[in-house]
Amino acid sequence: MSPSRDISRLIEIMAQLRTPGTGCPWDLEQTFATIAPYTIEESYEVAEAIARNDLVDLCDELGDLLLQVVFHARMAEEQDAFSFGDVVEAITRKMIRRHPHVFPDSSGVIAPSDVKGTWERIKAEEKAERAARKPMKEALASGLLAGIKAGQPALARAIALQWKASTVGFDWNDPRAVLAKIREEADEIEAALDRGDKADIASETGDLMFALVNLARHVDADPEMALRGANTKFERRFAYIEQTLIAKGRSLEDASLAEMDALWNEAKAREQV
Repeated sequence: MSPSRDISRLIEIMAQLRTPGTGCPWDLEQTFATIAPYTIEESYEVAEAIARNDLVDLCDELGDLLLQVVFHARMAEEQDAFSFGDVVEAITRKMIRRHPHVFPDSSGVIAPSDVKGTWERIKAEEKAERAARKPMKEALASGLLAGIKAGQPALARAIALQWKASTVGFDWNDPRAVLAKIREEADEIEAALDRGDKADIASETGDLMFALVNLARHVDADPEMALRGANTKFERRFAYIEQTLIAKGRSLEDASLAEMDALWNEAKAREQV
C-alpha cells in the first residue's frame, strides 16, 4: 500500500491495522481509554511545534493528531457506534450552524449582525440538545461545576473548577493559606508512605498537585507555563551535569548521585550569578 493525499487511504490503513488475525497486535489491543493519553500527547506536540514556529514539524504533528481521530473513529465503527464519516458530518454541521453570518440557510438568507451573540446562543442550544440526549440522571447534573468540561487537560480543568467554586466564595483569600494546605497535603503523603498504601499515596499526590495549582492561581501564575518553565530548567541543569562529566572524560553512569547533585547545585549557582 502506497502513501496518499486522500483521507480514505488513512482510513483503509487503520482498518487493516485493526483487522483480527492479519492486523497489528498492538493496535488490536487498544481501546478508547488506552489511546486517550496519546491523543492528548499529540495535541501538546502540535502546540509545541507552533510555539517553535516549525511548520515542517507542525505538518508532521498534525498528521499524528489526525491519526488519533481516525483511530478512535475506527474503534467506534467496530462497535457500530459511529464512523469517521459521521465525525466529519457532525463537525461540518456544527460549523455551518454556528456561522449563519457566513453560510445561508435553506431559504438562501445569510443572517446579519452580532457574531459573538449568535455564537453563544447557538452553543447554548447545542448544549441543551446534548443534555436532552443523555439519560435523565446525567441531564439532572446541573450543579455549579456541571459545565466544566471533563475532557480538557487536568491542569486546565483544576483551574476551571477552582475558579468556578471561587465565584460563590469557596476559596482562600491569602496565598499563604494555600501554602499551609500544601504542607498539610505533603504530610498526608508522608503518612500514606508510612502505611505503604499505593492507592492512597496516588490519591494524596493528586490532592497535593491540586493544591499547587490553587497556589499558582492565587499568585497569578499559569501552572502549565510554570511547569513548562521548570521542565526547561531541569533540562538545562541536567545538560550541564552531563557536559561537565563528559569534559572530565566521565559518563553519567560513572558518576555517583552525590557528584551529580553537586554539579546540579553548581549549575543552579551559575544561573543566579
